[in-house]
Amino acid sequence: MAQSTLPVIEALRNTAQRLQTQAPYQWGHMGSCNCGHLAQTITRLTKGEIHARAMQRHGDWEQQLTDYCPTSGLPIDQTIDEMLALGFSRQDLTYLERLSDSRITSRLPLERRNALRHNQRDDVVLYLRTWAQILEDELVASIKLPELAQTSAPASASLVNA
Repeated sequence: MAQSTLPVIEALRNTAQRLQTQAPYQWGHMGSCNCGHLAQTITRLTKGEIHARAMQRHGDWEQQLTDYCPTSGLPIDQTIDEMLALGFSRQDLTYLERLSDSRITSRLPLERRNALRHNQRDDVVLYLRTWAQILEDELVASIKLPELAQTSAPASASLVNA
């Protein structure tokens, strides 16, 4: 699963928010689909720019991720590079396009999980938000705070409380 970092969580949440409130969604368009929207958030490229990059090689996002080569010089591979550099894996992005990571879908309410469709805006938003919450939970759980020694209350505090 993607790295549990603030930039990754922020990218997922920003993508979900943009999808829910304003962004055009079209699953069959390389720049307006599930991965395309995350790519827009991360790279700040437009949907048209991402789509044009992807059309220089054949296939949907799954095929693009399979054919990915960091030294190809292809613009779509540069886009994928940015997504990977932020903390996503190729498998994460493949799962995103189909909303199929069982670690994420298992956290969805049963009725939504059984009706989840990879090409429906509301389902993509739910998936992205659930994924962000999982990563946030992992991040918070990984933070170790130092143990504080118990001391007696300062004299000024005891006067206020008296």
